[in-house]
Amino acid sequence: MDDPITFARKLRRDQTLAERRFWDLLYPWRMSGWHFRRQAPIGPFVVDFVCKRIKLIFEIDGDSHYTEEGIARDLNRTGYLRRLGYRVIRFTNDDVFDGDDGVFDLLRGILGEPQA
Repeated sequence: MDDPITFARKLRRDQTLAERRFWDLLYPWRMSGWHFRRQAPIGPFVVDFVCKRIKLIFEIDGDSHYTEEGIARDLNRTGYLRRLGYRVIRFTNDDVFDGDDGVFDLLRGILGEPQA
């Protein structure tokens, strides 16, 4: 595997449709001054979205995360990130595509109302 920075750059270029949709859902908060990074390296991992100021990570999980190997990998990764003080919130691709109103409501519950 490439080093985390090179790998993160590749992931930003090749973002999944679900990740693009989630980035759009974050738009009101990003315009309100919240700083989120996409595909950001943290230690040996690259997280989907992070707000370092409040140590909050959002992960958008596709099918590969629900295999036995994927679940074990995510447990290890989440444990590492939590030990660094991060809160990790996971959504499935289906959550983002089919339940984006619910995802948006959850974002409002976590981040508050976006300011215009």
